[in-house]
Amino acid sequence: MKAIVVGAGFGGLTAAAGLFQRGWDVTVVERAAELRPVGSGLAVAPNGLRALDTLGVGDAVRKLAAFQGDAAVTRSDGRVIARTASKAMISRFGDAVIPATRSSVMDVLTAVLPSDVFKLGVAATGIEAGSASQLPRLLTESGPLEADLIVAADGVNSVLRKALFPEHPGPVYSGITAWRILVPTPAGDFLPGEVWDGGRVFGITPLADGRTYAYAADHAEPGVIYADEKAELLRRFGDWHFPVPQLVSAADPETILHNDIYEIAEPLSAYHRGAVAILGDAAHAMTPHLGQGANQAMEDGVTLAALVAPAQGSAEVVTALARYTALRAPRGADMVRRSHRMGALTQSTSRPKAALRNLVMGLAGRLVPDLALRAMDPVVAWQPPQ
Repeated sequence: MKAIVVGAGFGGLTAAAGLFQRGWDVTVVERAAELRPVGSGLAVAPNGLRALDTLGVGDAVRKLAAFQGDAAVTRSDGRVIARTASKAMISRFGDAVIPATRSSVMDVLTAVLPSDVFKLGVAATGIEAGSASQLPRLLTESGPLEADLIVAADGVNSVLRKALFPEHPGPVYSGITAWRILVPTPAGDFLPGEVWDGGRVFGITPLADGRTYAYAADHAEPGVIYADEKAELLRRFGDWHFPVPQLVSAADPETILHNDIYEIAEPLSAYHRGAVAILGDAAHAMTPHLGQGANQAMEDGVTLAALVAPAQGSAEVVTALARYTALRAPRGADMVRRSHRMGALTQSTSRPKAALRNLVMGLAGRLVPDLALRAMDPVVAWQPPQ
């Protein structure tokens, strides 16, 4: 049984690894000429680690952990709004959040697969979904490719989603633009976590290799490109507390990533068509406010691999994909909604609303210390299908 996975992001690689381990003949089609991560850092949450455990690589990612301690949400003047203890998270969920570079996690996943499964520099142009009696075909610039199963993991601007669901409006702009940087960790004491103020967010995540992954988000019109991205970041965040301005100042202007954030606000009617499954950002692109984009993609990948057996015929594959939709579509839509709501909370531009938010979070943290963790249950308490 042959499977073609379109896209070598975290969802595509996880699906490819899971299918390969189950005995599928896997080909990964990637339009880039080389395997490279999109973005600089990510946070692998306990649900993502459980997904990776099904592939036998969860511990390799756990070894990337940089710190075990408190994280905090602070104001731009340094005042702490709320804290989260790593030990409490481990006690509740079995794992902490593991910050890592995207390239290091990608290396862990690609190591599961033989190098000859990758067809690089091949762009998908369309797809024929197939049926219970007809195999699906991937259309590429190099000609059509046929398989028993095709996995569409080609990102937020998915060509395959447009072909499979032409009636769907596609991704919409969230109103948020974001920057990402990787810089040497500055000397001095600071709490990892996020800084919230005036509708802006700045995230600080130390990594095990002596660098810090930082991200910033603010409201903006879509499509704006700044002549000097570093100067723009300093304009927006340069007067915030240590180490925010120091991190921005240390950034190489050539490596600053700036992207508008799009989301699949209207859920797809299904996560499959015929013998084609869709996953990751192609199915449920979400804002980054829950840190769940890559984690949900990895959930998708291992769930799909668990449901489709390599000895099945076309009819059984289509039936298995219906089960995949039943398991993943409600969760994907829920995560998109939760991420959007969290973004509205964290990036509110209303000073009175922000003050009330900070007061409530501070009081809740003191009176009910595990309240924030309990609120994370629906997000990170997920368990892989057996």
